[in-house]
Amino acid sequence: MKLNKKQKRTLEAIFARPTPHLQIAWQDIEQLMLACDGRVLEGSGSAVRLLLGERRAYLHRPHPHKEAKAYQVKAVKHLLEAAGITPATVR
Repeated sequence: MKLNKKQKRTLEAIFARPTPHLQIAWQDIEQLMLACDGRVLEGSGSAVRLLLGERRAYLHRPHPHKEAKAYQVKAVKHLLEAAGITPATVR
């Protein structure tokens, strides 16, 4: 898996402390998941399933704003960690 500069910045922001959730656009999270060989499946309304290997997270797209909420960033972080994806493991 090879990430571009924007995807690496998104990954680093997800793992940053404190998490800058107001600065991470949901679209950037979805693009990161796809770049990590994950899948983004649409549900009803704003529901979305993020799949990464055998691991999954069920979330809702943020609205009316485009930035991810703190609990969404935390859920994505746990999903990435469970799949072994961290800023240290990505080139």
